[in-house]
Amino acid sequence: MAFPNGRRVAIVAGCRTPFCKAGTALKDVRAVDLARYAARELLERTNLEPAKVDEVIFGQVVASPLVPNIAREVSLLPQFPREIPAFSLNRACASGNQAVTAAHDQIAQGHADIIIAGGAESLSDIPILTSRRLADILVTASKARTLGARLATFARIRPRDLIPVAPAIAEPSTGESMGQSAEKMAKENRITRPAQDRWALRSHQLAAQGTADGRLTAEIAPWLPVRPDGEVVKADNGIRTDSTLEQMAKLRPVFDRRYGSVTAANSSPLTDGASAVLVMAEDVARALGYEPLAFLRSYAVAAVDPGWQLLQAPIRAVPKALERAGIQWKDLGLIEIHEAFASQVLSNLQGFAARGWEINEEIINVMGGSIAIGHPFGATGGRLFITLANEMQRRDVQFGLISVCAQGGMASAAVLERR
Repeated sequence: MAFPNGRRVAIVAGCRTPFCKAGTALKDVRAVDLARYAARELLERTNLEPAKVDEVIFGQVVASPLVPNIAREVSLLPQFPREIPAFSLNRACASGNQAVTAAHDQIAQGHADIIIAGGAESLSDIPILTSRRLADILVTASKARTLGARLATFARIRPRDLIPVAPAIAEPSTGESMGQSAEKMAKENRITRPAQDRWALRSHQLAAQGTADGRLTAEIAPWLPVRPDGEVVKADNGIRTDSTLEQMAKLRPVFDRRYGSVTAANSSPLTDGASAVLVMAEDVARALGYEPLAFLRSYAVAAVDPGWQLLQAPIRAVPKALERAGIQWKDLGLIEIHEAFASQVLSNLQGFAARGWEINEEIINVMGGSIAIGHPFGATGGRLFITLANEMQRRDVQFGLISVCAQGGMASAAVLERR
């Protein structure tokens, strides 16, 4: 990927909150508070002067109507000057990736030197909507000029109007949920239940190992409870150290109970969490005394028909990112593939193999993936950049790849380089 002014863009540092299953340790925390927590910790860890930050970019998928621009609330932390601009974005599960690549573009174009990019999600705190009819009645009542008119309007409310409407994790274009799409992919690509369970178990085992040896926990800012009697959360709480294939085999399919193979065990859980990544121009980073973890060499996005195989767009995004980077699949030393479902990962790998690429599991998701660690929609992309960049440094790997599928039949891919 050519840079207009010759600037290389560096991933300097990153951190995140623990990723916790929705309804558990972070259930009382708003997404904006998680985002601010991760950004504040990033400033502390890097000892960066806050006034040097040019912009804040954050991704979020299920935004709160009360905080529509979560990035701006992050940029209004007491540590920052009030004049730092910010914007939020939504590319579904690739929102964190989009935040980092948007930061890249701003820096590569010379419009900024230092940007904090990331994402956050609280799936414990999703907005609950009213029915359209109730909303119309409430608006009409608010405009009524007399008490009698207001009461007459309220009298039109029927019990069915009071049924809450929760956001659905489904395709507006097809009505198909993510899980149903994953089930469809498993059937069409002949991904067996044992293969899915094996991949899921692998995810938990590697994540447990990465937690035990400190590689994953090094990324995490321990969550300090608000209440005095609360527990400090130091690690992701969805990782199962005691899972076995025998236990997984006992679970019933969720989306096709009769003939299906996608279960709770081989799917990523609904998760709360946030991530933040420090992105800088290489020359600025070195001038300030920072040693980059990695450089963003290229990225690409792609899309497929959502009615086909919803989560299969990585097979189009990854080749584009590699071509733009001027490298081949065989040049990759580490690969991070977002695990929405085991059937999706295995379908993506099957698509890569169909191009003649050799699939080496030894370099893929070496510390587990989203099935074990969790998937706060807006935050996962940031985690992948952090995890990959850190592990590339530890192993002194030259090239690494990030691949993420997303709602809407979309995908994002990025190539990182060390030198």
